[in-house]
Amino acid sequence: MFTSTFTTPRDLLRYAITRFNGAKLFFGHGSAEALDEAAYLILHTLKLPLDKLDPFLDARLLPDEVLHVLAVIERRVSERVPAAYITNEAWLGTYAFYVDERVIVPRSFIHELIPHQFSPWVEDPYAVENILELCTGSGCLAIMMADAFPDSVVDAVDISADALAVAEQNIREYKLEGRVNPIASDLYQNVPFKKYDLIISNPPYVNSASMASLPPEYLREPQIALDGGADGMDLVRKIVAGAAERLTPNGILMVEIGNEREYAEAAFGHLGLTWVTTSAGDDMVFLLTAEQLQAQ
Repeated sequence: MFTSTFTTPRDLLRYAITRFNGAKLFFGHGSAEALDEAAYLILHTLKLPLDKLDPFLDARLLPDEVLHVLAVIERRVSERVPAAYITNEAWLGTYAFYVDERVIVPRSFIHELIPHQFSPWVEDPYAVENILELCTGSGCLAIMMADAFPDSVVDAVDISADALAVAEQNIREYKLEGRVNPIASDLYQNVPFKKYDLIISNPPYVNSASMASLPPEYLREPQIALDGGADGMDLVRKIVAGAAERLTPNGILMVEIGNEREYAEAAFGHLGLTWVTTSAGDDMVFLLTAEQLQAQ
């Protein structure tokens, strides 16, 4: 391929969109379509502002720059690797996090609720002292929680040592050592016993049938972070079962379960789940209070 064929980001953008659509790539890791993903990869590779494509569309590129972008486009197509693994960057709202193949690409709907400090369920954000996040992965939600609840300490738990290494890197980047504590644990097992005002989790919840038909991009992620067993609720059952003794009297548990509402209702509907509204609707995240959990 001759670099002279491509002289501007506009040329590369057109080419990338054609390649992405032709390869039938799956876009579920931060981009909604080929245009968005192509623009992101091109701007990131050229070290241009991610929110300003138009001013640079007709800029003349150096041959080395063209080659670099073409290599990124080819990797995305040939390896079906999520864009975040190529750039080592994932965004949740206004927060950027380091990611690589040791963690799933952050995409939790819980992040939309954090800037609002879980209103109306949390009346006083400054009264929140202890937060537990189970299955923290890259540590993204724990870091955002520490920002949103400024007087809190967040225990960020994961069973994967590799994932915790990534979380620790992000914790250092946001200078939250001492406020966000990574803990190697199989859910509650190694967590120091104390009462938490909030417990949140975006655990593995993909059911077995769905696991068998995942797009190639999802197969590049750690499967332990996706596979939730036959009905997707294997870990969720343990999270719900252990939450009652870990919550303060006014504490709440919030769990993301993706497209598994039917299975969640079958497993926990008797508790009176509150379904929290996110941009994806009312089916992705449920909430239980300490009072409801104590009654189970």
